[in-house]
Amino acid sequence: MIILVFIASLFGSLALGIPVAFALMFTGVILMTYMDIFNTQIIAQQMITGANTFTLLAIPFFLLAGELMNAGGLSKRIVNFAIACVGHIQGGLGIVAIFAAVIMASLSGSAAADSAALAAILIPMMREAGYHVPRAAGLMAAGGVIAPVIPPSIAFIIFGVAANVSITGLFMGGIVPGLMMAFALVGMWMFVARKENVKPLPKRSGKERLQATAKAGWALMMPVIILGGIRFGVFTPTEAAVIAAVYALFVGMFIYRELKLADLYAVFLRAAKTTSVVLFLVASALVTSWLITRANIPAEVGRFVEPLIDNPKLLMLVIIMLVFVMGTVLDLAPTILILSPVLMPIVRMAEIDPIYFGVVFVMTTCIGLMTPPVGVVLNVVSGVARVPLGRVIGGVMPFLLAQVVVLALLIAFPELVLVPLAWLR
Repeated sequence: MIILVFIASLFGSLALGIPVAFALMFTGVILMTYMDIFNTQIIAQQMITGANTFTLLAIPFFLLAGELMNAGGLSKRIVNFAIACVGHIQGGLGIVAIFAAVIMASLSGSAAADSAALAAILIPMMREAGYHVPRAAGLMAAGGVIAPVIPPSIAFIIFGVAANVSITGLFMGGIVPGLMMAFALVGMWMFVARKENVKPLPKRSGKERLQATAKAGWALMMPVIILGGIRFGVFTPTEAAVIAAVYALFVGMFIYRELKLADLYAVFLRAAKTTSVVLFLVASALVTSWLITRANIPAEVGRFVEPLIDNPKLLMLVIIMLVFVMGTVLDLAPTILILSPVLMPIVRMAEIDPIYFGVVFVMTTCIGLMTPPVGVVLNVVSGVARVPLGRVIGGVMPFLLAQVVVLALLIAFPELVLVPLAWLR
């Protein structure tokens, strides 16, 4: 019965259009009332306790680093570097988008920010070159969702806090799946764009490539510093976020000189607004998470899936299908915060590696960002590219299929995550 109360209160409030954070608090109140432990102090204490976590400091700094990166010209130089390297290949601008998406993913960790930056820079170029614009916009959306899988990842930070899993382990575990997503997109783009009569860009000379590399050198050093420092234990993910923000600020203001002192107020304000939304959501979700544990809901769910406990792959498939469906109607952070407290005890019971599960879980929620009917990233790309949402949805379908194939491979062969993870750790 407690499961029905939880589901009805949560999805009922969401169906009424209540914002997710308030819906989570409302669900907490309903659960407390049902369990006869209602106390307003519990809500306040759990929200404060949930937000008062050192690890969560990484979120505002990585968000700030992403804003500084876009405003300071780092994103533009990464795209120019990608054009110099692969722009001359048939369908080259699409490969440029994927190449740039991977590099930018290792800088910001935000799917929406990366998709917006890629679309703003590349869609006008692809439109002028004669590419099918809705398909190009779909590619931008599919490339953007790689960002939360390749570290540093805000989604991994949220999952690590909510599920009590090593964030450093999640970061290392996301590298190979993120690259697999990129290679799948390259293959699908080459397949769907093979009939487009688009003349590729002129091949750059060796000197021009060196110049593009030199101009992007400071931007390309950022992921090396972040991932190298985390991998070798020089600093924690939270400290890496601070270093990323300071580095992006320094490069944007003093190296590239595109970030002016007058721009900083707007940049910091955008980062602060996004941070407030994310952290309020996290704090609200942890109230519900505490009550989920108190109501023993994981054990109740565990009884339903008990026949699958001895078959981890089948259990993973069922769980991921549930996460995928949730991801089509909810944003990334709410999906993680609602489901991870319920699912993690079941995952541990089935002896599934928590880091492997976290990587596949987050990847599934990322795919949900480009899946109708909500598709947050689809809406971002539609607005930036000025392409109707319906046409973007049609354009993204081949790339959605490619990402689902990668997801299926990870479920069928956990070694694709676990073996590289063992080496990277």
